Formats: sequence, C-alpha cells, structure tokens
Amino acid sequence: MTDSPAGATELAQFASEISFELDPFQRTACASLEAGHSVLVCAPTGAGKTIVGEFAVHMALASGGKCFYTTPIKALSNQKFADLTARYGRAGVGLLTGDQSINPGAPVVVMTTEVLRNMLYASSDSLDGLSYVVMDEVHYLADRFRGAVWEEVILHLPPDVRLVSLSATVSNAEEFGAWMETVRGDTAVVVDETRPVPLWQHVMVGRRMFDLFDTKSSDQKVLVDEDLVRFIRQRESADRMHGYGGPRGRGARGNFRPLPRPEVLARLDEEGLLPAITFIFSRAGCDGALAQCLRARLDLSRPGDAEQIDAIVEKHTGDLPKGDLEVLGYWEWRDALRRGLAAHHAGMLPAFRHTVEELFVKGFVRAVFATETLALGINMPARTVVLERLVKFNGESHAELTPGEYTQLTGRAGRRGIDVEGHAVVLWQPEVDTSAVAGLASTRTYPLRSSFRPGYNMSINLIDRLGAQEARALLERSFAQFQADRSVVGLVRGIERNEGAMRKLESQLGGVDGGFMEYLSLRERIKQREREIQQQGRADRRGAAVKALIELRRGDVVAIPSGRRAGLAVILEPDQTPGDPRPLVLTEDHWAGRVSAADFPTPAEALGHMRLPRRVDHRTARIRRDLASALRGTGISAPGRRRRNDHTRGGEDRQLATLRRSLRSHPAHSRPDREQLSRTGERYSRLARETETMRQKVAATTNSLARTFDRIVGLLEERGFVEHGEVTIDGRRLARIYAESDLVVAECLRQGLWRGLGPAELAGVVSALVYESRQEGGYLTAAGPTEPIRRAIGATLDVWSQLRADESRHKLPPTREPDLGFVTGVYKWARGDALAESLLASGDQGTPLSAGDFVRWCRQVIDLLDQIHNTADDTEIAATAAKAVRAVRRGVVAVDAA
Repeated sequence: MTDSPAGATELAQFASEISFELDPFQRTACASLEAGHSVLVCAPTGAGKTIVGEFAVHMALASGGKCFYTTPIKALSNQKFADLTARYGRAGVGLLTGDQSINPGAPVVVMTTEVLRNMLYASSDSLDGLSYVVMDEVHYLADRFRGAVWEEVILHLPPDVRLVSLSATVSNAEEFGAWMETVRGDTAVVVDETRPVPLWQHVMVGRRMFDLFDTKSSDQKVLVDEDLVRFIRQRESADRMHGYGGPRGRGARGNFRPLPRPEVLARLDEEGLLPAITFIFSRAGCDGALAQCLRARLDLSRPGDAEQIDAIVEKHTGDLPKGDLEVLGYWEWRDALRRGLAAHHAGMLPAFRHTVEELFVKGFVRAVFATETLALGINMPARTVVLERLVKFNGESHAELTPGEYTQLTGRAGRRGIDVEGHAVVLWQPEVDTSAVAGLASTRTYPLRSSFRPGYNMSINLIDRLGAQEARALLERSFAQFQADRSVVGLVRGIERNEGAMRKLESQLGGVDGGFMEYLSLRERIKQREREIQQQGRADRRGAAVKALIELRRGDVVAIPSGRRAGLAVILEPDQTPGDPRPLVLTEDHWAGRVSAADFPTPAEALGHMRLPRRVDHRTARIRRDLASALRGTGISAPGRRRRNDHTRGGEDRQLATLRRSLRSHPAHSRPDREQLSRTGERYSRLARETETMRQKVAATTNSLARTFDRIVGLLEERGFVEHGEVTIDGRRLARIYAESDLVVAECLRQGLWRGLGPAELAGVVSALVYESRQEGGYLTAAGPTEPIRRAIGATLDVWSQLRADESRHKLPPTREPDLGFVTGVYKWARGDALAESLLASGDQGTPLSAGDFVRWCRQVIDLLDQIHNTADDTEIAATAAKAVRAVRRGVVAVDAA
C-alpha cells in the first residue's frame, strides 16, 4: 500500500488504488463507514456491494486493527480469500472454513459465518483487536436452517466493532436497518436498486423471440408486447383449426412440443446472447439437458480452447484417484466441457463444480444447465439467463416462482464490464401466462423475514456467557422478536377499533347492566359449552387412537381406515412415544412409512399377527414387495367402516341443560323485540370473540422467543445440563456441539452409547444424525451392517424417542428424526471400500447417491466426528472419532476439500 498524501481521506486513498470510478451508492456507504458508522448495503446481484466490504478491510489495516470477512458458504470464502490475497499478499490474509485453516492470525481473515459464531461463544483470543466485520450475503439470515447464525453474530459482537452488512435487494431494508440501529448503534442504510447492466426481458415462442414488455407504449402501466400476444393467439388458433381444439391452451398443450435445448442454444448463439445459464429445477433435468446437447453433437467451443480447458480441468481434478474416474463420469463430463457445455448442481463432485465455474467465468464454457443453487452467491454471471419453467418443487409441492426468486435467478444476466446489457429469456409453453411473467419481472418485493429461534446449543451458550436473565433480554432484542413486535402494532389498533364499536352496540342493548346483556351472556355460554363438548369428543377420540397405537406390537396387522394409505398394514416398528406415537408400517400396496393418530378416526386394533424377519430393510423395493405379498396372503381382511361413537349420546350434558333452562326462564326471552336485539347482540358477540383472539395473538407474540427459551431451559434442567441457572459439565459439552441433533449427540456421549465402536462403525452411527434423505419418509429402521452398529443405532433411537416425548411435554418443536440412509455407505467408505460400492450402498430407497451428495454428506459426518473428538470426555471415543475422520477423509472426499 502506498503512503497516503497529506490530508487525504482513507476513502480517497482507497479510491485511488482501484481501477474504476466508485458508483454513488458505493461512495455513500464507504463515506458512512469512514465517518464511524456501521452500514447496511442492499443492492442487486453484480452491483459491486463487496467493494464496501473491501473498504472495511482497508480501514482496518490503516488503523492497525483486524477485519473478519464472513460469507455463508465455503466456496464464497475461498473466492474472497483469493481476491484479498491477490490484493494484500499471503502474509496479510487468512482463511478459516471449518476444514481449512490458513494463516488464522492474519489481520484480515475470511471465514464462514459459523466459524465466527463459534469464536464468539468460545470468547476466542482471535477477537482481540477486531475492529470491522463484513457480513456478505447477510440476507441468508432468512434461511430456515442456518439463518439463526447471522443474528447470533450480530447480537454477540462487541459494541465497538463496526459491522458492514451486504445484502441482495430486499423490500424491507429500512425495517432491517432500524433493528440494526437498536442492537448495533448508529447504522447507515444504503439502498440502490439500479442494475449496473440493464436487463431486457424476452419470451421465446418456438424459434421466435419477442420482447416481453411493450417498449413503444407511452403508458405508465406495465404492458405486454402486442406482437407477442398476437403471435401466441395465432398459434393457439392454428392448433384448434388442426383438430386440437378445446378450452384455451388445452389443445395447444397436447400438440405443443418445446424447442429442443440444442436448438434453443443455437438460436441464442445466432442472436449473440451466449454465454447463457439455463435454469432447470432438478439435477436430473440438468444432466438430461446436457446429454441431449451431446447427442445432438452441439459444439459451442472455439478453435484453440481445448488445450486451455484441459489445463484447468487437470488443475482441479488431477488429484482424483484414477480408478474412480469411470464411476464419476469423468470422461463424458470432460468431453462436454471441450464442447463448451456443462451442468452445475449440488449433486456434482465439488471439484467438477469448481472447474465449471472457472471455465464459465473465463469464457471457455458458453452454456450451463443449472439448478437454482447457482443463483445463491457464486460469482458466475452470464450474458443471458433462460428459464424453461416458472414452477419449481419447494420441498413440499410444486409452486410458482415468487417475484423474489425470479429476480434472483435473472440477476445473473449481464456481466459488469463485459456486457452492455443482460437478457432474461422465458421459454413459452401453453400454460405460461405472459401477463403473469410480466408481473414477476416487474415486481421487486423480496421481504427479509427472520428465521431466528433459540435451540439447545444456542441456549446453553447464552446461559454460560450471560446468565439466564440476560439471555432472555438478548433474545428479546433479536430481529425475529423485533418483527413480531411490529406485527403487534396492527393488532393493538384492531383491538382499539373493536372496543369502540362494542361500546356503541352496548348502548343499543341497554348498557352493560341491562337485562338483555345478561340474556346474551347466557346464549354465548350455551354456544361455548356446545363447542367444549365437541372438542372433548374429539380429544377423547384422539386419546383412544393414541392409546391404541401405543399398544400395538411388531408384526400386528391393522387396518388404516381411510386416506391414501387405506387398507391393511403391518407394524414394522412400534412406537410408545406418549402423546404422539408414530409406528413404522408397511401397507399391502408396499408403501412404508410412519402413521399417526390422525390416520385413525377410530382406534386401531390388531386384526391378526404375522411373523416378520429379524431385520427388515424397508428401503429395498424387493423386501417391501415380498412383505406386502405375505401380508395379503395372511387371509386377514379389513373390516367395514364403523361409525364413530358420539360421546354426547345417551343423555344431554347437565351443565348444558341447566343453561338452556335459565335462558328460557329469563325475562328477556319473552320480549317482543328479542330477535332484533339478538341480531345486534350477535354482532357484539362476534366483535368480542375477534377482540379476544387478537388479545391472545398479542400475548403469544410478545416475548415469544423468551418463552421458548424458558421451555428449553426447563428441559435442560430436567436432564442435568443446567442446575440453579448454571451450566453443568455435561452442559459445557453440549455448548461445543454445533449440530441439528445437538442434544441427542450430547446425551449419547454422556451415556457412553458409542463406546466399543470401530472408526468406520462410529462414522456410520454418527451419519444418522446429519444425513437427510431427499425422498419423503427417510429411513428409520434400527439396522446396520454390523452388530455393534445395530446396537448403537438402537440406543441412539431410544435417546431420540425419549427426547421427542420430553419436547412434546414442554411444547417444543421436535428434534429431527435420525435417518439411517447413509449408514452403510459411509461405513463401507471409511473401512476402505471402493467409491462405486459405497455409492451403491448409500441413498434413498435403492437409488444410489450422486458423487457430489456423497462427498457433501461425508464432509458433514467429518465435521460432527471432529466435534466429538474435541468434545468427548471419554478418551476412547475421542480417539476413535479422530481415526474415523482420517478414514472418511480420503479419495474424492479429500480432493478439493474447500
């Protein structure tokens, strides 16, 4: 760094060292930072927000302090580490990502947000001298799985640390900034909605490409291009004339064939719109699209590219074991790259993904088929983004893209400094409504919603650092509670409005002390008692259903009376969880999964019994078919539907009868204007019920996080992790376990349930607490490849089942079920089996895992094993965990581990 001219500001010095002119929003944010404020910067993808983070690095170095630069994912940390190292040199920059530690004592350290959270909880010496923290992609705090980490860091950072928060464009930036002001002090909010590269929206109908918007119209409204509308109408009309008629779109849908992907890319190439990213919302779809282009012999490469492509491929993949290349699909993948084509999704090997990213940025790959994960932070912009569909699976159902998702995906279009403009292309299909597309493209609503909720690890760390009372106060300062409290404002106004209207109605009914108000009260009490009787009947029926489920045993045959799974079923795994038993069953149409009391309007009863094998692997289709066939061969038949018992039958409720007599004998009952006044009274009663509901919502919302924290503390005290407001030795172990099933891990370590396991066996057992099947239902049968694994898994499942019962009693959300779908695969890998065998032994219901998923889950297993090694008091378990880490971290798992 050169010396600053006398009197020059740090911003002027910084600006003189970069090769371009700062944009107004960048200059405003940097000036606020230099003036001593924290800053929140919200701007579109590619606008250059990170320059503000780099200025914070400059400020820290200029003042002799430290700067931590945090990112949500390791790939972004690696990217930023490379950028800052190129600028400040190896000695000045470090990297911490959990499985990588490079120069951690440097004045500038790039890290994942979780690493900083763990430092704060451990009161690490590395925090000494920290003056700035950059939180890149801070909108990740809305992520329901990992978002809490961002708020924990914001709340725990020392007050003298300046915070630079960089976010995508959100519609409630001012709300987020107002919260930051309350917890971090003076914070400048800088919002810029101008894309650095203008974006043009198009719709491709067959081979014809149209502008989406009518740019010729002087109307202020958003209008769809008339030529586009006219062409679609002509196309639909032609389809109907050729005998494909029917309601609008139906005939066209039957006749319509989308343009093949190779032709779409060729058309874009003709228009000069490559490189392009085509978003396809499934991994298989991305791989299929790439295969389609290869079969069509599409080649988008340029003369002389092959040699440079091979060099970059070798750089990323040269360390892969040669024997694994075939099973990884290496040769086909490399052939596609040489033609300028690639797929990009989380199922790919990380080394493959990083190769694609570098080749695309350098212009050697000109067309990529990607899932939406590419839109989340990776620096991989294109000239054009193509959307094949506007519907994606959200984990539960197929749902239309939101405006925020559409904006995030199309935000990749337009490379700053390269393209004059970016292009978003929607491929037309009969179900596509161009007006809806225009609505998506013109809406900029992407509100930031907190996902912050206290968990066991967070709560124990808060108690340890602050004490229970101060911990409650800190939770009340969270963004989640801030948003909840703001929502209360509208409810309070509604209560005040209703109370005013009720006072007017009271006067029409003769006042509070008038006889008719008493009469109305009797009517309301009758309705309330009728509701109570109905609710009691439902509760009794559910109680009977729960009791019946708890009493079922392995091998019992029951009838599921209704719903999609109606028919006979055999109990594979009973469940005695009080209040919420969910036994694992197999139905006669060979579906396996868990059922609950909701599936049995009448209590389940054992209709008979069938013998089951000692071990049942219900993931295997053949085993499910054989068992279903045996079930049908028992000769047991489902009974006809029985009528539910009516709990009020056999005599009217005494309290209800007394109330009805009082009503009939009341003087107001014989008034001539009774019905007219009753209608007024109905309005009064309805307002009273609404008002009470709003009051309950206010009470539930106010201090809601603190109440959840109190319930967690109650459970932890019962289990001995907290005593008299102090964290116990067992609690300190829990405080160092950062996993979704943290309390299950802590209990298993405390009870020594994993002693006696070998390294590969421990890896298999631990995988059940991190792995999550992509398919519904997961895999939850106490099975495994060795007897020690089966014993340890059975004991682990018992711990989880007991915890779930406690959580139900304390009204806490349940800890996720263990999933055994990765046990055999990671066990085989850790004992040294080949990659192909390990992949086949992993996955959901007989479908092998992709290499990328296999590596990702192996690394999560390594992360938890590493925590166990550093946390376990039992030296045997700690040593086994260390050996297991080394056993899993080999081959493809060790390559490109960042």
